[in-house]
Amino acid sequence: MPDLSVNIAGIELANPLMTASGTCGYANEYADFVDLRTLGAFVTKSISVAPREGNPYPRVVETRSGMLNAIGLANVGLERFLDEKIPLLEELNLPVFVNIAGTNIDDYVQVTEALANVDVVKALELNISCPNVKAGGIQFGTDPASATEITRAVKAACGKNKLIVKLSPNVTDITAIAAAAVEGGADALSLINTLTAMVVDVETRKPVLANRTGGLSGPAIKPVAVHMVHRVYTQVAKPAGIPIIGMGGIQTGRDALEFLLAGATGLAIGTALFVDPACIVEIRDTINEYLTRHGCTSINEIIGALE
Repeated sequence: MPDLSVNIAGIELANPLMTASGTCGYANEYADFVDLRTLGAFVTKSISVAPREGNPYPRVVETRSGMLNAIGLANVGLERFLDEKIPLLEELNLPVFVNIAGTNIDDYVQVTEALANVDVVKALELNISCPNVKAGGIQFGTDPASATEITRAVKAACGKNKLIVKLSPNVTDITAIAAAAVEGGADALSLINTLTAMVVDVETRKPVLANRTGGLSGPAIKPVAVHMVHRVYTQVAKPAGIPIIGMGGIQTGRDALEFLLAGATGLAIGTALFVDPACIVEIRDTINEYLTRHGCTSINEIIGALE
């Protein structure tokens, strides 16, 4: 059996598969549908200092080959997360990456400091790319200087935890933001977050979402995501020696293989879990079959092997 283990910034994972923030809840929401031990790591939904109700309803709409969401980073807040969710995460026996959100640098630093000594947490995913909040991290994720500034500030507060910076596709040049995050001290990069999009109700002549726009995810964005992962890998991540967690429309094993060949070390599954939580089993098995068929003994042999 090929070795599926990967290393994300010094964190050993049994395989590259993990949940994508925003689609998976806080801990065990999917436990009734799939054995979470199939994953290599668990990524939580966003956590901010204070609880957030999120955007008004409706805030989710299905599209052809995808989904728009404008949840607005709704979450229980830092205090409840520490008291109620950390004990559940400890039971998973998996490395945990916590996605963190805020409206200013101090907010991010406060959450980071509170998680610095939590044993089960191994990394923080700095969310500077959510397109669905008016006062959120997106202002840091679209300007290189701001991306470097916030990454540096959060990295200084991480303690034992590694820092993953989550990148937005809604920029002119994603490699410029990736390079800025690396300059600020990012240990890893994750990409892509959702693409800003709109669905219109032609009868009411209004946007379907109360927020008007939302973030497009699912199979529709996979080719864009693969392209951006490959660009960041070849131009920024590979030269810097840091790993990428690829995401954006992964639904099947073949999707996952595209991201691996393009340069991703980790694979985050999001929208597909709404359709079939057990898809992670098929994805893992397909990767195994592919490696065996091509005579590979380790998954690392195909990471970035795109010719």
